[in-house]
Amino acid sequence: MRNRLLTVALGCFISLFAMAADLAAQNPLKEGHPDKYIVIKGDTLWGISEKFLDSPWLWPEIWHVNPQIENPHLIFPGDTIGLVYIDGKTKLTVLRRGAQGRTVKLTPTARITPIDTAIPSIPMDAIDSFIKNNRIVDEKQLLKAPYVISGEEGQLIGGKDDRVYARGVFNEKPLKRYGIYRGGQQYVDPVTKELLGYEALDIGSAKVTAQNNDVLTLLLTDTNQDIRIGDRLLEAEETKLETVFHPSSPEQEIRGHIIAVPGGVSQIGQFDVVVINKGEREKIKPGNVLAIYRKGALVKDPFAKETVELPAERAGLLMIFRVFDKVSYGLVLRSKRVLSLLDEVRNP
Repeated sequence: MRNRLLTVALGCFISLFAMAADLAAQNPLKEGHPDKYIVIKGDTLWGISEKFLDSPWLWPEIWHVNPQIENPHLIFPGDTIGLVYIDGKTKLTVLRRGAQGRTVKLTPTARITPIDTAIPSIPMDAIDSFIKNNRIVDEKQLLKAPYVISGEEGQLIGGKDDRVYARGVFNEKPLKRYGIYRGGQQYVDPVTKELLGYEALDIGSAKVTAQNNDVLTLLLTDTNQDIRIGDRLLEAEETKLETVFHPSSPEQEIRGHIIAVPGGVSQIGQFDVVVINKGEREKIKPGNVLAIYRKGALVKDPFAKETVELPAERAGLLMIFRVFDKVSYGLVLRSKRVLSLLDEVRNP
């Protein structure tokens, strides 16, 4: 009888322990989190998430769309965000609209949807130019693109409102407008040595005014650098500046590396933009969060007389904001120490 009671008690204890572990897994709230927070100008979704959650990318999983709030998907400066309990689970929601100045009564019906925000997800000034002015193309796309052969009256460079001439293979009816790009860094996978693409720097745009066989006459409508002979013509991108990135973990296991820092910076810190050697073919998506692991130091084993690489240590987080075929741009959101090229990126 006594053994049976002990078995039952042990079974209950194990069940309670498993239940507690399950509840902990379902409750990603940060220790010492506030019960409420009033959004201020300059806030980002990521920053607000960090106030409440140990893992900010889990925000969409605990966000409750309040049906009694106008535009419940949006968060504005002045709004009060707070914790509520719905269907026995802890949720975050907008409790009060700043402009309306009134508290709403919550209904017990739970509904979870991705959240769009009037405040940006991450600091947009850090990535604006990389969305508007940079793109990564494959070798053929850049090297086979039409190129500038001369400026007006034989000039070697041109600026806004100047005419330039470009040569290449065009359709019978060429595009009415082109982006003008200059080749930048070449991206190579540090492990496989595969050529991943070329950085194409957006330096201007032009509209076609005439065509003579394989030569186009173009009027420069916008430039941010002098246009030079050899600059390439690519179809102008109509890139919409996205301010909303839903924090998420990649769909599959990712083991990659930071392979470049635009601008040639050698030491990487918070809000620096980096290039990683994973892209659409690895199912990377904008909003994916990756952990950064600092490459382990090389030390000498004095007994085996060998050089040993120490294990990598987790040192930061980044969020992907633009994805190409084989590479992606990411923004470092958190760094415990200075980061470097070839540091590893993995699932968070």
